[in-house]
Amino acid sequence: MEELIKKVQIWAEDRNLISGSTPKTQIIKLMSEIGELADDINKKADPTDAIGDCLFVLTILAAQHNITLLDCLAHAYHQIKDRKGVMLDGVFIRDSDPQYPGALALLANRHQGAQP
Repeated sequence: MEELIKKVQIWAEDRNLISGSTPKTQIIKLMSEIGELADDINKKADPTDAIGDCLFVLTILAAQHNITLLDCLAHAYHQIKDRKGVMLDGVFIRDSDPQYPGALALLANRHQGAQP
């Protein structure tokens, strides 16, 4: 992955996307790519290209801040690796979330066969 990140950075540098654009413009581009990803998901289409496009823009955005996508992913993993919580309707609710006790109660009710 490091080699691919470097290739993306070189490609972006060759086109002046890192120093010639701003984080603000890259965020706008990222939102556009996320919209395409959402469209693919909604249509049940293959999201590979859209996810790749998002990663591409995130790589440029990271380079503008003198970090790499790998740095960001490692940092995020370190932050979440020990998190505890529950899944409720497809959403992970951390044990530190104020909604956690309610989520536990709702799940307990569902487990007992009660309707919420």
